[in-house]
Amino acid sequence: MDESRGSGFLRHQLLHDGFVPAQGPQPAFADAIDRHIEEHFGPVEFVYHEVASHLVGVHVHVVAPTAERPYRTLITSGMSELPMTVPEGHGISPYAELMLSLPPDWPLTEVTGLGDESGWPVRILKEVARLPHEYGTWIGEWHSVPNGDPAQPYAKDTPFAGVVVTPMLRVPPEARTIDVGGGTRIALLALIPLHRAEIAVKVGRGTDALIEILDRGRITELLDPRRPSYA
Repeated sequence: MDESRGSGFLRHQLLHDGFVPAQGPQPAFADAIDRHIEEHFGPVEFVYHEVASHLVGVHVHVVAPTAERPYRTLITSGMSELPMTVPEGHGISPYAELMLSLPPDWPLTEVTGLGDESGWPVRILKEVARLPHEYGTWIGEWHSVPNGDPAQPYAKDTPFAGVVVTPMLRVPPEARTIDVGGGTRIALLALIPLHRAEIAVKVGRGTDALIEILDRGRITELLDPRRPSYA
């Protein structure tokens, strides 16, 4: 995972050798996430639940298309069961959840498996959501996570081989933070899939160069599976 605004990767060691059962959801957090999704994104079509979870139970809510948001939106719930290990001085919440949006005709159903060709967006949400708890680190804006080293496409029919964490662009500012109450807030962050060449720009030339690419391509959290690389 690249944690810097510049180049290079910071590699972390796993904290646990084997499976560590999740302690279960914090009701106040889960309720706040449910309310936030309904208020800012729309009705939930279905949820990909986890039964046996490692460290945290990462469930993925699939929000149906609406007139205001004519595409599906996937939002995690459970990454915030545990706080991330955020270094002092960053001034951000140690709690986060993740999202991305898919075209309305994306072949996603309640029985779509994580190993199916069309299920890779669900898989990367779960993998990135669990990553900070597995490695004792944190996920924040402009961190990038390649799919392996060297980065490989998520599925045989996609060119995307990593993601960058960004602010959401297709929502009002108040949708970017989930208020749990008592002064506790959860950051809701977007994942944008990247081509290998775009990942290379982030590693070699830094965050500002990647932002220029995203701006030039008008790339947002709504995945366009056919978009070209802008690197």
